[in-house]
Amino acid sequence: MNEERSSKVLALSGGVGGAKLASGLHAALPPGRLGVLVNTGDDFAHLGLSICPDLDTVMYTLAGVVNPETGWGRAGESWAFMEALAAIGGETWFRLGDKDMAVHVERTRRLRAGASLSAVTADLCRRFGIAAAVLPMSDDPVSTVVDSDEGSLAFQDYFVRRRCEPRVRGFRFQGVEAARPNPDALAWLADPDLAAIVIGPSNPFVSIAPILAVPGLRDALMRRRVPLVAVSPIVGGQAIKGPAAKMMDELGIRPSAAWVAEQYGDLLDGLVIDELDRGLADSIRGPRVLVAQTVMRDAADRTRLAGEVLAFARGLERRPGR
Repeated sequence: MNEERSSKVLALSGGVGGAKLASGLHAALPPGRLGVLVNTGDDFAHLGLSICPDLDTVMYTLAGVVNPETGWGRAGESWAFMEALAAIGGETWFRLGDKDMAVHVERTRRLRAGASLSAVTADLCRRFGIAAAVLPMSDDPVSTVVDSDEGSLAFQDYFVRRRCEPRVRGFRFQGVEAARPNPDALAWLADPDLAAIVIGPSNPFVSIAPILAVPGLRDALMRRRVPLVAVSPIVGGQAIKGPAAKMMDELGIRPSAAWVAEQYGDLLDGLVIDELDRGLADSIRGPRVLVAQTVMRDAADRTRLAGEVLAFARGLERRPGR
């Protein structure tokens, strides 16, 4: 990237797809030049512990210790705690591995001692050897609520306990009105070295929408002076991982990369869609479109796609009139 190699990139992420692209960006950029703004709407208290699924997925992925089979949790995990908990009648529907437990216990201890989630996350990332800045969207609690045909469900109840079986009617982000944006994220958005913003192939409803709902963050993104590019999480009418396509179908939305462009609307300067959706490219209005192989099966795919996304962003200009 020569001169561009000194530039910074801010990625918005939630879930496995966003973490994979963040990993590719991490490999493609010099140390300290990547920031990852992460959804915390699926954070919750469980077994007396503060659990941050998306933050941990990003952290483990960037550190190279994520379970390669699931895309979340730790590689080489053991389950003695869960087995012992089951033996005494404890709740085991949300499985926490022994290595993973250490993070949750230490995070909870520090939060209860008065540390902010941002400070705890930064220190954990430092200890995992991560050069990127991993930024919770807010230090204030925000909880994603799924309105379904069975009533209102906390996100993890819907996603893990109920395996996404209830039909979705909508989503709410409880507490978001009082949440303050992470000041470090605002600093990244105002940094003169920032060259691009990338929305990963994350679920638009429950991974990216909570970030955009935090007061001040969407406005700051709209005021940006650099291009913003999104990678579609919908490929050939299906979600690569997770329930995004099911959610869209139940809300009466035809799952497609074109809908992703409509969902993000004026935020976008560019949209990356998969080769399978090449036929949609000419029908997408607004952002410029890059057709690429977006399915990331291994580290080489992540780095390749990240390089293509960065090159695409460098060739864009911030669209005028917004």
